[in-house]
Amino acid sequence: MIPFLEIKVDKFTFRVDPTCFFNSEGVWVRVAGNRARLGLSDFLQQRSGDIAFVEVKPEGSLVSFNGAFSTIETIKVNIDLSSPVTGKVVLVNPALENTPEVINQDPFGEGWICEVELNEWEADQSRLLDATAYFELMKREAEDEVKNI
Repeated sequence: MIPFLEIKVDKFTFRVDPTCFFNSEGVWVRVAGNRARLGLSDFLQQRSGDIAFVEVKPEGSLVSFNGAFSTIETIKVNIDLSSPVTGKVVLVNPALENTPEVINQDPFGEGWICEVELNEWEADQSRLLDATAYFELMKREAEDEVKNI
């Protein structure tokens, strides 16, 4: 396994999975064949707080690039998440129904949100950040937040 990109900002450590692509809000996508898993970056889940509830478009639903595919509720905020891909939801992580906090515990592993059958991966990929670009964006945002506390 390729090691995570990692940075410590103040008392927080943030990791980025180098095998993923990201939209600018911090939703990751990991592609295998014509399917992709979607989830929250470590930075987004830490910034949002403890996840109490996750609502995902049901299996069979169509999602479009930048269209809403899920809503998370935390103790701090409710966030509508934008899809980094276009396609059809084919699987929703069953663990989220009873243990949504798995996103906080393992955001790049067991805490995935859904799988999507891809329709336009080449076009979608060209609009996403690779891990290194997302790492730099996340680093700037984390450092800016610390300065503004």
